[in-house]
Amino acid sequence: MNTKLSVLFFVKRTKTNVDGLLPIFIRVTVNGARIEFSTKRFTTSEKWSVEGNRMKGTSAESKATNSYLDTLKAKVYDYQQQLIREDELVNAENMRNKILGVEKRSHMLIGIFQQHNEEIKALVGREFATATYTRYETSLKHTIAFLNWKYKVSDIDIRKIDHEFVTSYEFYLKSVHKCNQNTTAKYIKNFGKIVRICLANGWIERDPFINYKCKIVEVDRAFLSQDEIETMFNKVLATDRLNQVKDIFLFSCFTGLAYVDVKKLSRKNIGFGVDGERWIFINRTKTDTRSNIPLLPIASSILKKYEDHPQVVNQEKLLPILSNQKMNSYLKEIADVCEINKELTFHIARHTFATTVTLSNGVPIESVSKMLGHKNLKTTQHYAKILDLKVSVDMRILKEKLAESTVLKKIVI
Repeated sequence: MNTKLSVLFFVKRTKTNVDGLLPIFIRVTVNGARIEFSTKRFTTSEKWSVEGNRMKGTSAESKATNSYLDTLKAKVYDYQQQLIREDELVNAENMRNKILGVEKRSHMLIGIFQQHNEEIKALVGREFATATYTRYETSLKHTIAFLNWKYKVSDIDIRKIDHEFVTSYEFYLKSVHKCNQNTTAKYIKNFGKIVRICLANGWIERDPFINYKCKIVEVDRAFLSQDEIETMFNKVLATDRLNQVKDIFLFSCFTGLAYVDVKKLSRKNIGFGVDGERWIFINRTKTDTRSNIPLLPIASSILKKYEDHPQVVNQEKLLPILSNQKMNSYLKEIADVCEINKELTFHIARHTFATTVTLSNGVPIESVSKMLGHKNLKTTQHYAKILDLKVSVDMRILKEKLAESTVLKKIVI
């Protein structure tokens, strides 16, 4: 980008000193932004040439002062060249620092990232979930590894981050770490937050994400069909532990609660809703969004089944849930026994609630979105896209209504 730089000398008539002399100032204009400094030289109004920006005459005083002003002007243009050689922006702030001899403090990427993560960690349990902190820590590790892979350094000045840096980081995540498109997009998004912090603080002036876009690819989310739910519900498994895992999974299928929310569920989360029936009232751990869910009979019976379980009594929770890792491990075994040919994880229960249990049975998408605790209806709409069965049912109802129309009966299709 071409830089417009100009240098002007002038006297400040409002700052006359005790001897009646006027201070000579230098004004440097960089792309329309002005900075002004005193030259530490003085003159009188009669001796100053406004048109020439210097002292009049050929006296020794005038020659010495003008020579000094010429030297200052030359230095300004030297500073401009220094900034260009140092690959720094030629702007008013950097020119000011050069003229005043102030070394601009470097802001290093990894240091900023680490400070951000420490702040997230301090607010875990209040404003952020543990998973959020873990995600940013993983993103930080990937960033450190990328710097070593690409630049052979452990840290980098944030001012060196540009469009090429971002695109190279994306390539690194996909090629070296074998991340898929959506995982890559999530790590880039995390990195983007650090860049926005730097922009907000004025540490960088150009957004390296301009003209960059990392798309999220929509994926079909697995869920259980009505037949698969019934098969699992009716299957008596070999051990109490497997039956316990099955029951808690089914509880999530009929409430839509994520693992972490089922784990923290306690008696205080159960109350009576506007219809006088029992509801679950809980704030989602992930987003702190309120979820109000009427308790369906199956979910209610599962709660009753475990109300005297030692783990429930001792921990004052509603269900004796295992760790997420163990739950998912047992669910794979349950899927095999029930001949469910899907990679079963606990989160599939939440998808099942959204699709098979609610949307497929005519529950309005707005109600489903509210029960799931989604902040955006678009998130819920993704489930509706994959329900061809629901589309078929809706269209059959439409056909029946159209068949009753006296006008349309005359139309031969």
